[in-house]
Amino acid sequence: MNIIEDKIFEEERSLYYLQDTLVKKCTFKGPKDGESPLKEGRNISLVDSLIDLRYPLWHDIDLKMDNVTLTENSRAALWYSQNIKIDNSNLGGIKAVRECKNIIINNSSINSDEFGWRNNNLEISNSKLNGMYAFFETNNITINNLEFTGKYSFQYVNNMTIRNSNFKTKDAFWHSENVIVYDSYLEGEYLGWYSKNLTLINCTIKGTQPLCYCKNLKLVNCKMIDTDLSFEYSEVEASISGEIVSVKNVLSGTVVADKVNDIIIEEGPYQINGKVIIRK
Repeated sequence: MNIIEDKIFEEERSLYYLQDTLVKKCTFKGPKDGESPLKEGRNISLVDSLIDLRYPLWHDIDLKMDNVTLTENSRAALWYSQNIKIDNSNLGGIKAVRECKNIIINNSSINSDEFGWRNNNLEISNSKLNGMYAFFETNNITINNLEFTGKYSFQYVNNMTIRNSNFKTKDAFWHSENVIVYDSYLEGEYLGWYSKNLTLINCTIKGTQPLCYCKNLKLVNCKMIDTDLSFEYSEVEASISGEIVSVKNVLSGTVVADKVNDIIIEEGPYQINGKVIIRK
């Protein structure tokens, strides 16, 4: 590969259509404030570098990043790119990683509102993420050991597996389809409404009004903390260790728990056929 090392780039499209090149210890920043410095790159390795310019990595193919910092100013950093591998990096700036394909992110820190929209084939492991509206309409996601803080996450996602993760979020998994979560902690309000084929295994769920209007919802050996008005109008099979504050209007299926403080059945637009069973 060609090598570009210890350079400063500040002009617009400064390395446009760069090919087969290692970019090392470079800085993309300066008073000219040029946009899109690495647009349409092909087979680029970006190492030990800093990017402080807008739209830096659009339409790239075969991009590797290691120990790269994208500052808050590098908004909309990766769009329409494919075959991306990111390690040991800090991703800042709003709207990072959108409409990309085949992305692997490992051991990185992400602080980006509207992160990860409309991607296909996204893997994240051993990382931290803070951001509103994360992963909107992204398909085929694999997550392992992610610490996530933010609101409105994973809406309209399809085909996702999550393991060993910790989420503090709100309205997570709304309208999601085909999601399995293993061994994770999920804290937030209104978890999983309108989801289809959502399965939670060995998880802890905390927060008000979780898992309502779900279709084919399954909970296996889960715990529920401060979860009131749970499962309203859901089709559910649930096995809960410990207590549930309240369960309301289970549409169909069975909820089994050690204790339910309040079972609520109210007249409404749907026929209620679900069962709530207390273990003896």
